[in-house]
Amino acid sequence: MWYEVFKNGLFRPLSRFGFKASVEGAEHIPATGGALLASNHLAAGETFILPAMLKRPVIFPAKAELFAGKGGFGTKIVAWFLKAVGMVPLDRSGGRASLDGLAPVVKALEEGGLVGIYPEGTRSPDGRLYKGRTGVARLALAAGVPVIPVAAFDSQTVRTRIGIPWVRRPRFVIGEPIDLSAYAAFHDDHNGLRWVTDQVMCAIQDLSGQTYVDAYGTSVKSGSLSAAEADARVLPRPGNGAEPPALPAGGLS
Repeated sequence: MWYEVFKNGLFRPLSRFGFKASVEGAEHIPATGGALLASNHLAAGETFILPAMLKRPVIFPAKAELFAGKGGFGTKIVAWFLKAVGMVPLDRSGGRASLDGLAPVVKALEEGGLVGIYPEGTRSPDGRLYKGRTGVARLALAAGVPVIPVAAFDSQTVRTRIGIPWVRRPRFVIGEPIDLSAYAAFHDDHNGLRWVTDQVMCAIQDLSGQTYVDAYGTSVKSGSLSAAEADARVLPRPGNGAEPPALPAGGLS
């Protein structure tokens, strides 16, 4: 209930009439059934603008810590909001815990939910497309759902003349679903997961036209990778045209 209240009462009017947002290719989203929306990530507002413009509810995983509501009054409000609108917790602590932490998202997909995810794991530091994390492949293969690529344009926040943060004419292009069922055997294979992830990033790049950097955006933001080093890792395509690895023993061709 709260999802529709916030969507129809606040976010949709703001996105459509305030920001003048637009969506192309919404017909590629199936009317029912689980699916992953995998998008590039330029700005925080994409998380509410795109769902506001779509007919189906969209679930976005959020950091598990935000659901705890530990801290001041503000953190409790955030925790209540996330639960009220049906978001799901995602453990990003790394390793085995992170893999197990995907379970709530997999469950949402298996129950027919439309889940949004940013494979880059962070907002682009400079507008380019960065290396995708394999969580998108793990989720799609574990739940047996298609991935729908999305490209966001002009979603960055700007300041109006009176200093109010605003978004001017953000645009989203939605591509055709990617059926990954033939690669189900890659669900726990590192090379296979990387290849599947790169295919998803290729589909996003086809829609967005962004320059691709074969490095994680978080490494640039943290300073562990300099701007010059990032420039040296520019590739024409994610995966650089690599062929799919051999399926694990027992996998289907």
